[in-house]
Amino acid sequence: MDTGGGWATIPELVRDAAARYGGREAVVDGRARITYAELGERVERSAAACLAARIRPGDRVAIWAPNTLDWIVSALGAVTAGAVLVPLNTRFKGAEAADILARSRARLLLVTGTFLGTSYVASLRRAQQAGAALPALEQVVVLGDTAPDVPGYRSWKEFLAAGDKVTNAEVRERAAALTPSSPSDIVFTSGTTGRPKGAVITHAQTVRGYEIWSGLAGLREGDRYLIVNPFFHTFGYKAGIIACLTRGATMIPQPVFDVDTVLAHIAAERVSVLPGPPTLHQSLLDHPGRDAHDLSTLRLVVTGAAVVPLRLVERLRGELGVDTVLTAYGLSEASGIVTMCRRGDPPERIASTSGRAIPGTEVRVESAGPGEPGEVLVRGFNVMREYFEDPAATAEAITPDGWLRTGDVGILDADGYLRITDRVKDMFIVGGFNAYPAEVEQLLGLHPDVADVAVVGVPDSRLGEVGKAYVVRRRGAVLTADDLIAWARREMANYKVPRHVAFVTELPRNASGKVVKGWLRENTGESMGKTMGKMSGED
Repeated sequence: MDTGGGWATIPELVRDAAARYGGREAVVDGRARITYAELGERVERSAAACLAARIRPGDRVAIWAPNTLDWIVSALGAVTAGAVLVPLNTRFKGAEAADILARSRARLLLVTGTFLGTSYVASLRRAQQAGAALPALEQVVVLGDTAPDVPGYRSWKEFLAAGDKVTNAEVRERAAALTPSSPSDIVFTSGTTGRPKGAVITHAQTVRGYEIWSGLAGLREGDRYLIVNPFFHTFGYKAGIIACLTRGATMIPQPVFDVDTVLAHIAAERVSVLPGPPTLHQSLLDHPGRDAHDLSTLRLVVTGAAVVPLRLVERLRGELGVDTVLTAYGLSEASGIVTMCRRGDPPERIASTSGRAIPGTEVRVESAGPGEPGEVLVRGFNVMREYFEDPAATAEAITPDGWLRTGDVGILDADGYLRITDRVKDMFIVGGFNAYPAEVEQLLGLHPDVADVAVVGVPDSRLGEVGKAYVVRRRGAVLTADDLIAWARREMANYKVPRHVAFVTELPRNASGKVVKGWLRENTGESMGKTMGKMSGED
């Protein structure tokens, strides 16, 4: 399969990047600064340690850690050794991590020591003591200098030292045995609408997809890329690490999103590329200390969501002087990339759509007629091979002729640009009319006092269901529920107008930035008021 950049596999990409960009800075992580040549050497050493640990081609190796240099080296090392990478969400509790480890039958786990005040090792061990069975898990490597004195656990330093007896030739022989169709990773879905399922993605899909992403975005050698998107998500790992490898850009991983740290990084490291969800860029623009930092090096922003306000695109261009602002759409089951805007698209199109199909991909909408909303279907090189060991779910998701049912609702315009309007499961029916929360959110987001908003359907005795909006006010705003509802009645069809409004200080989001709609629906009414009261200080 032609991957677009001449690489058949991820190890080929890593070796080529090390040779092509050898002296250029590859990763900056705190005081650690390494070149592409050094990165290549560290990845081979990590792969050698996997071989020494008896990891076989196709074995699953999980990683449960935040964005760091060690994540990059250990993950790429595992993949170079022929393992299938299983990234774990850093917000998981021990039982949740154990569930993915058990279902993927991971033989090796690479885990951080302590992150955000939580010992991941202790969390996992508590889950095991409570009955979580992990018979396939043979080794746990703690990405630090020490590990607990427990059989099967060792430190990163000890793990690497064990690989010293494995030669570079043995590592390269193992890597060379991989084919484009070999699985490279299993990305478990975020689980916002149900139990996570593991999308199996191949080497060719990964390198081809993110060579395309890099080309459409205009990523180039010498760019300095602040990677705030979590590595366990395709937006962080593939649109971050893999994309940088294709172009020789410098990776600057940031473990946790904090706007002050982002501002400091941009100024100190002369960051030029900052992809992320709209909330990241909104908080950057609205930060009271923004003007104290030199942000003039920023030139490329890629974002994506059902709702990207036009004024966000205009402010990024006008206030920060960002040359290129693009929106895109993807999902784990399609290698994380389906559509993307093109450089030169007008701001209105960038804000109102997620772009058009990337090369090698078809997109259609299953709907009643042209211009009407329907489920988005995708076919092409990027569609996952399967859900891991779940043929029933795979058959439900992929049609016999290769179309992936995304579960997203969208509209295609005459030029092939896709506007995502919602998730199929998020739609609610108001008196017989289909209401799409993302459409309502986009309209409510136009109110000058609304900083962030999420809408869900709630039961109603007369209409069946009605909308409830959870709203984050802009700093200093005194907007009331009655004010917003009255405004909404002037701006949208009556069935779309939320009948209930709750003001909150922030929306519940998972670590990849998605609003957890299921949590909002489950916590409406009295329990929601109490929970949100803790967040916002009001009902």
